[in-house]
Amino acid sequence: MGKMVLVFVLLSLVQVLAVDAVDRVKIWPMPKSVSHGHGSLYMNKDFELKTEGTKYNDASGILKDGFSRLLHVLQVAHVVDGNSSAADTSLLLQGLHVLVFSPDDELQYGIDESYKLSVPASGKPVFAHLEAQTVYGALHGLETFSQLCQFNFTTSVIEVPMVPWTVIDQPRFSYRGLLIDTSRHYLPLPVIKNVIDSMAFAKLNVMHWHIVDTQSFPLEIPSFPKLWDGAYSISERYTFADAAEIVSYAQRRGINVLAEIDVPGHALSWGIGYPSLWPSKECQQPLDVSNEFTFKVIDGILSDFSKVFKFRFIHLGGDEVDTSCWRVTPHVRKWLTKHRMNESQAYQYFVLRAQNIALSHGYELVNWEETFNNFGNKLSRKTVVHNWLGGGVAKLVVEAGLRCIVSNQDKWYLDHLDTTWQQFYMNEPLTNITNPEQQKLVIGGEVCMWGEHIDESDIEQTIWPRAAAAAERLWTSYNKLAKDPRQVTGRLAHFRCLLNQRGVAAAPLAGPGRVAPEEPGSCYSQ
Repeated sequence: MGKMVLVFVLLSLVQVLAVDAVDRVKIWPMPKSVSHGHGSLYMNKDFELKTEGTKYNDASGILKDGFSRLLHVLQVAHVVDGNSSAADTSLLLQGLHVLVFSPDDELQYGIDESYKLSVPASGKPVFAHLEAQTVYGALHGLETFSQLCQFNFTTSVIEVPMVPWTVIDQPRFSYRGLLIDTSRHYLPLPVIKNVIDSMAFAKLNVMHWHIVDTQSFPLEIPSFPKLWDGAYSISERYTFADAAEIVSYAQRRGINVLAEIDVPGHALSWGIGYPSLWPSKECQQPLDVSNEFTFKVIDGILSDFSKVFKFRFIHLGGDEVDTSCWRVTPHVRKWLTKHRMNESQAYQYFVLRAQNIALSHGYELVNWEETFNNFGNKLSRKTVVHNWLGGGVAKLVVEAGLRCIVSNQDKWYLDHLDTTWQQFYMNEPLTNITNPEQQKLVIGGEVCMWGEHIDESDIEQTIWPRAAAAAERLWTSYNKLAKDPRQVTGRLAHFRCLLNQRGVAAAPLAGPGRVAPEEPGSCYSQ
């Protein structure tokens, strides 16, 4: 009996230690595999990047810039002015040795984002080691390394506690997105860049740019220069060079930009500069299906886009199309009769013709789910269906052999302030999809920051920390995800406070989205 009690006590102790070990790891999102010890190292004030043996020459400076950002985020919260040279040299972390095995730094869907990070407990000299197939995997490793470090208030230097560390990591899904909407409210370039920076902290890798909509057309289109007459004002605009800058800024952080032009609905603003795109002045959307000029404009936009937006996919919208304007406008109704189409057939005709234009420019396609719900068997096989209306659609999409992105509005719409971070965390993209081949067709998911009620004054606290909850769902291996969100509350609170320390206005966890602190207290308890 005594042995049984002893075994039970030992098993309980092992469980407690395992829970404690997990609780002590503060990395977000949780890596695929992580182990650590109980020692500490201190970063040398001349902490250096070493790349001997790498196959990546970093001619574009992506790795060098990533290392500079690493040093910045480690030093931004406090003045690091301690004398690290006074420490035992065997406990002084001299730098980071990075090996990248691919010489190519083209960023594209499906690239290898894996990495292996190790930080020894001692050595002469002591270097951390980071290996990755691509430079973009290495950037993820740098972010993880930054989360292992902390400021030591006694010595005023950066400390790496709990060494030795070994982290082996790769994402569960290749598409981990965040939508921003610059039509409902214009977002200045620095705001968009700040969003991109914060996405990299959470290992999100696609910024879906919903550029234009009914309300405004803020982007310069060189082929049709009057389109941005639909901007709110002359100053609330993006030049084509601005768009190129956003794409480049994101790419250097491992983030693709998915550009969207939503057609044929959500397009009233197009007609400010080119009124013939409207069915009539009284009935201004959807775009005029009967006018060849409509498709000439779409072709011009996508031709211009192909020079800047290098992501494999283009988003063509296709949602919430009210075709009544086509029915009540005499010349459109006449065209429908001539071509023996009803309104729903004309909607299909428009979407498929826009798809063919995009294909001619080398893009694969993303469309909102209404296109699949209405004529899924007619869509190009290069279509990714973007689910948003609710659950169950992803299963139908992959059963039809098409790819899918999950953004069901009841769980992953950030403008729904009553949706809690716990609901964001527990939203599983593969719900009821059990066939392994069909599971592969779900390329990932996306949280959507629709802009009706956000601008630069409140975008960050509306996105964070709830987007981070979804980011872990999309990055972390399924078997490592918490089955109860209460298990990750402390770690997510830690990540939220880390965002705050890095200058990101992430809101408290307690309560719904964009909530203010309830009372005085520690960041970690809110």
